[in-house]
Amino acid sequence: MEPNNRWFIGVTVLLALLLSVMPLPYQWLWFRPAFVALIVIFWINRMPQSLGVGFAWLVGLLEDFATGAVLGTHALALGALAYFCLLTYRRTRAFNPAQQLMWVFVLVGIHQVIGNWVHSLAGKPVPGLVFLWPALTSALLWPLVTPWLDRTAGRLQVR
Repeated sequence: MEPNNRWFIGVTVLLALLLSVMPLPYQWLWFRPAFVALIVIFWINRMPQSLGVGFAWLVGLLEDFATGAVLGTHALALGALAYFCLLTYRRTRAFNPAQQLMWVFVLVGIHQVIGNWVHSLAGKPVPGLVFLWPALTSALLWPLVTPWLDRTAGRLQVR
């Protein structure tokens, strides 16, 4: 029987959750990358037959609990993100790095728009477009994180 080492998926999700609640100075809070969204994008693009909207929804619930957000905010946003990833994973695998960076910006932007919408419904709207900064920082982080995750997942034979 060949190894599948799916524990590594859980480790990356846990690490992303820890990074999403890591204390930052107030001025830097809006620039924090959406680490959990990046991990969900990576794993769904790598294993679309095994991981999908349900995986993203569960990870989103964990993020809701970890961050103290309105229950379902991140679950809804990551579920939508996963849906778009599943629709386009064949195309995005063929994208060059610049195109992948832009696609991650769009996906995380959708994630942020849904999150801001839910916050608005809860009476905590964010003025302007400042809520989109994490989409930019996440997209810029994508080319740095993806090669490391790809190599490690390949070495561990995550299937």
